[in-house]
Amino acid sequence: MSNLTKSYKQDKVTGNFDAIIIGSGLGGLTTAAFLAKEGKKVLVLEQHYTAGGFTHVFNRRGYEWDVGLHYIGEVNREQNDLTKMFKYVTDGNLKWAEMDPVYDKLFFGNEVYDFVAGPEEFKVELKKHFTASEDQEAIDKYVDLIYATQRSQKLYFAEKVLPVFLSNLFGNWMRKKALQQNKTTEEVLSGLTKNKKLIAVLTGQYGDYGLAPSKSSFMMHAMLVKHYMKGGNYPIGGASQIFETIAPVIQKTGGEIFTNAMVKEIIVKNNKAVGVRMIDGKEILAPIVVSNAGIVNTYKHLLPETERKEHNTDDMFKHVRPSVGHVCLYIGINKSNDELKLGKANYWIFPDNYDHDKNLDAFIANPDAELPVVYISFPSSKDPDWERRFPGKTTIEIISPAPFEWYQEWQDKRWKKRGAEYDALKEKFAQRLLETLYKKHPNLRGQIDFYEFSTPLSTQHFANYQYGELYGLDHTTERFNQKFLRVNTPVKNLFLTGQDVISCGIGGALFSGLLTAMAITKKNLLSRI
Repeated sequence: MSNLTKSYKQDKVTGNFDAIIIGSGLGGLTTAAFLAKEGKKVLVLEQHYTAGGFTHVFNRRGYEWDVGLHYIGEVNREQNDLTKMFKYVTDGNLKWAEMDPVYDKLFFGNEVYDFVAGPEEFKVELKKHFTASEDQEAIDKYVDLIYATQRSQKLYFAEKVLPVFLSNLFGNWMRKKALQQNKTTEEVLSGLTKNKKLIAVLTGQYGDYGLAPSKSSFMMHAMLVKHYMKGGNYPIGGASQIFETIAPVIQKTGGEIFTNAMVKEIIVKNNKAVGVRMIDGKEILAPIVVSNAGIVNTYKHLLPETERKEHNTDDMFKHVRPSVGHVCLYIGINKSNDELKLGKANYWIFPDNYDHDKNLDAFIANPDAELPVVYISFPSSKDPDWERRFPGKTTIEIISPAPFEWYQEWQDKRWKKRGAEYDALKEKFAQRLLETLYKKHPNLRGQIDFYEFSTPLSTQHFANYQYGELYGLDHTTERFNQKFLRVNTPVKNLFLTGQDVISCGIGGALFSGLLTAMAITKKNLLSRI
């Protein structure tokens, strides 16, 4: 990756750029790539020591783990917009491997439910568990509603590109149809079925957006479920291939990507963004500034106080809140996937009472309560290139929700030097997650060669999210009602991109990059792909 990035600590930023992008997450990278395809020279500034945002990987003791990309849907469908966009921004160099037909396995106590690729296959498998005629009818209606809701959102997201005067004229009409389904997931599904078990199974992927059914918007739920309805995929060569195939596209027109490059403030003159001021005081000027740092960081920390007051940006956050924090256990085993016989399917493990809301509430109130959801991913099994790169080794990742407040007292201490009490708290949680793994794979007990445990403080430290939030803003019904979550900002030539513009996830970030580039160039870039 050394030839793809420069370190701001060691290299100077020189020359002129057509645009500056703050943050190298997928939204920022795809914005830069789309602009580069239009001949623009773009500077990407990343505060972390590695680029890629939640698509980056890290290495320890001869193992490699992804930190955010565990699987992605729809990228092996030739006529799909997501497939075409990835091909466009990577010059066709990013390749994907399909997971097995069963891509998610849901465990409720001793009951196991397989999510199978393909809408018809999904329904057939689920109906094996729910045989009553009213349940089978509800399953059919559910899948139809998922697709209809997703189709209704196209104009809703297109509105986010409109200038203010056009949004005032047409925005409400463009948003109206999608917002008809902006009810809680529980409310919508309760209108289809009264079977609590069925609702719990249908919402079993809620961890992918971090909100229980009574709190999440069905708009988000439908996006997520439709995204995976035809199965899961994984980048061949690992998650880092996303950055490594997009970066050369940015560089083709003279663009550069700097790591260790902390932006202190966006420079604004006469309500127009003209560049950025770095943490060392250096000013870098450009006619366009794009923030991929999250809308809270942008409006509360990067925008100068004068503009914050002029545009009342603090008032924007009265109806949105940060999403959930999480812990992750990264595991390395010095044996091959074949030896351990681990599949590609992700595990979702729940208590056996089929009540996501109750379990989450109990856990947040008492960290010693039963874990409300545990997600297990086997990245080394998903990547067909893994054995070539890491022969005889296997990696596993285990994720669970965890409020930032549990770890907040240590936030001012240095990474990896937060003290014995913090380390003991981490170790206690790590052992709980290991025991969850051993219940599903007893053969792994005694096989662990290495593990490392991360908390929301890790997300805060590396991603610069104030509360270690995994998914930016919470995907509540209130969030989807907010018109300020858009590409354009009240400051001229300052644009937003990333998961707060569209939604969390790889697909949301990718589409945000497209929309931001369209707003900047004032071109229909969909025609390019």
